[in-house]
Amino acid sequence: MAEFALVRPGREYRFPRDHAAHPEFKTEWWYYTGHLTTDTGKPFGYQLTFFRVGLGPPRPGATSAWAAPVVFFAHLALTDIDGNRFVFREKSGRGALGIAGAETDRYRVWIDDWQGELAGESHRLQARDPEVGLELILTPEKPPVIHGEDGISRKAAGEGFASHYYSFTRMATRGVLTYQGQTQAVTGTSWMDHEFSSSQLAPSQTGWDWFSLQLSDGSDLMLYLLRHRDGSLAPHSSGTLVDPQGGPRHLKLGDFQVEATGTWTSPRSGAVYPAGWRLSLPGAGYTLTLTPSVVDQELVTAASTRVTYWEGSVRVTGEQRGQKISGQGYVELTGYAGSLGGRF
Repeated sequence: MAEFALVRPGREYRFPRDHAAHPEFKTEWWYYTGHLTTDTGKPFGYQLTFFRVGLGPPRPGATSAWAAPVVFFAHLALTDIDGNRFVFREKSGRGALGIAGAETDRYRVWIDDWQGELAGESHRLQARDPEVGLELILTPEKPPVIHGEDGISRKAAGEGFASHYYSFTRMATRGVLTYQGQTQAVTGTSWMDHEFSSSQLAPSQTGWDWFSLQLSDGSDLMLYLLRHRDGSLAPHSSGTLVDPQGGPRHLKLGDFQVEATGTWTSPRSGAVYPAGWRLSLPGAGYTLTLTPSVVDQELVTAASTRVTYWEGSVRVTGEQRGQKISGQGYVELTGYAGSLGGRF
């Protein structure tokens, strides 16, 4: 019986081909987060994610339009920073009859009229309903950064507990935002993650704390902390520091420290999340404080992925070798409302 491919070391990434779908792997996502400012100066954070989940490996020769062993999900979230308000929408669709899909020869993923695609060097995003929506063009300011070592981002010991994972850490962004029925022009900066695998977390792991930061000195930082059921951190927690020219430096768990400075309890799920962090990278001279732009940025996705998680905009202040530094970013917190071990 055919099975999904496992992530193994040595992958050679080829762009733009690897922006497209990889149906040989069970799970894949294209993940956009960013900060936008309207033409009247109002700040927003946003998230738009497309997920592809295989229900079974691709079947050679399956040509029926109804043959769709894959489902697609999408999450759209908007953080009204000045208004202290967070809204999100979700979509799902089977990959049949053209309703949803992801192309394999070029980057295009869609569910109904929500979509992400590559147009030349830029990414085009569209997702909307009457109250909230985005139509954006994102142009990379740095080349793609491949995370991990030897082409894989390892999550646990053992074969397959890893992903192929790369990011555009800084993308100039422009377009329009719809909010509360009004459409305004926006500009800003975005971050894009693309990750694909067939199994990431080991059963003993509950979830992750993921950080993506864009700093005022031109550097970008990605970190993830993988948590075990007993609260300890998995030794494969790691990250990447990207310099202003786009050069990456792999970070191991011993290269950085993250300390939560508070908690927030969700009135919906009852989950207790960290809220605020102190982060340090001694080798690079960074000491940073992260503060949620809005404390409640929880997504309860009962109509799509059925995962409850916190994903939100954060403000960054701190120092780098004695010089003041600022920035913006996004933090994702999973597994606090139920373990994800063995599911992703």
